Amino acid sequence: MVGIGGIGMSALAECLLARGFRVSGSDLYENRRIAALRAAGARVCIGHRAENLGGAQIVVCSSAINEKNPEKAAALARGIPVAGRADLLALVAGDYKNVVAVAGSHGKTTATAMCAHVLECCAGSVTAHIGGEDAEYGNMRLGSDRFFVTEACEYRENFLKLAPDVAVVLNTDADHLDYYGNEQNCTRAYLAFCERARACILCSEDKIAAAVRPAFTFGLSAKSDVGAEEIVSLGGKYAFTLRAGGALLDRIRLNVYGKHNIYNALAAAAVGMYYRFPPYLIAEGLERSKGVRRRFEEIGRFAGARFIADYAHHPREIAAALETAHEIGRGRLIVVFQPHTYSRTRLLFDDFVNVLSGVEDLVLYKTYAAREYFDEAGCALTLAEHLPNALYIETVKELALYWRGTVGCGDTVLVLGAGDIYHAAKEALARLGKGF
Repeated sequence: MVGIGGIGMSALAECLLARGFRVSGSDLYENRRIAALRAAGARVCIGHRAENLGGAQIVVCSSAINEKNPEKAAALARGIPVAGRADLLALVAGDYKNVVAVAGSHGKTTATAMCAHVLECCAGSVTAHIGGEDAEYGNMRLGSDRFFVTEACEYRENFLKLAPDVAVVLNTDADHLDYYGNEQNCTRAYLAFCERARACILCSEDKIAAAVRPAFTFGLSAKSDVGAEEIVSLGGKYAFTLRAGGALLDRIRLNVYGKHNIYNALAAAAVGMYYRFPPYLIAEGLERSKGVRRRFEEIGRFAGARFIADYAHHPREIAAALETAHEIGRGRLIVVFQPHTYSRTRLLFDDFVNVLSGVEDLVLYKTYAAREYFDEAGCALTLAEHLPNALYIETVKELALYWRGTVGCGDTVLVLGAGDIYHAAKEALARLGKGF
């Protein structure tokens, strides 16, 4: 498995090891997921080299691995079958009686985790493949073969490899336009995903709801089959009364921050309703869900300021994170944002400018390129030049120095991005803790 240390790949490797398969792989850097896989019996090499293949019978690569990768190139030259991560996920999912696949431009990791907690609470056991690290389950929950819950990634139409029993679509905002080209193509992919499922659960407020006949809709609209009433905020965490079939059911108190997470919870509740589980067990499962790492996660404190990291890397996600931060914070809000890929920044440039222009204390950290080459039109420096209050920073040292001279008691520092900004922020905080 090329890129075995990643969240999604390591989870599938864990699943294969549990089934008795011999698993080997490689990645560029050591991490705790690689250490766990080694402890479970996997052979993992650091660095990509042709000789890492050994006697592999099949090579699995993520979408970020291109033909120039030495292991992928060697496998193709030797006639070894090469599959994508999505292909392996589809094969694994095929062994389960009920497959629930959660898709959407935003929220799918949290919603997948919530769905896993609901089904485990209702059915006693669940297997879940989570695109992040749930507070209790990590990125893989190995349980019975009755339910398999997975995050379904829309990148390069990967989710079309799945044929789930239930397809959950949270939202269909335009993203990955470097592949889809326009919003219409992106929407068509979500519609095709729905067509591959036995039943669909959709947000009633999303544009595709009118084009699909769902088993259930969810949302805050009164026309939703599954909704929320009597909503109150409890320090940024929300409580509401579940509504379904026109009746008010159980009271639910979420253990994650942000009003947007009501939608994720309602999607998970709708899955429970589809399988006809009792509302009180659905509510219990939602309350057991304690969130996912890098989703509004407190990562430290310095000089009386609270530092929170969030995975937000799309304009709509940033807007939700800013709304939540304003709700829970008392002092200044200081925002550090790292753009994720040049293409996303370039193609959604005006949206990024609009959502960030109101931030008074803003830092733009160097772009996380991921699979892409430099593009000036989509780099963080270009974005910073279009935001009057933005400061551009490139290194951990600069970030630590900025924080040392800026943050104060009662401030909230919000660190946003899906790249290495999470680790950069933690390293900067560690330096501040040691006095540099």
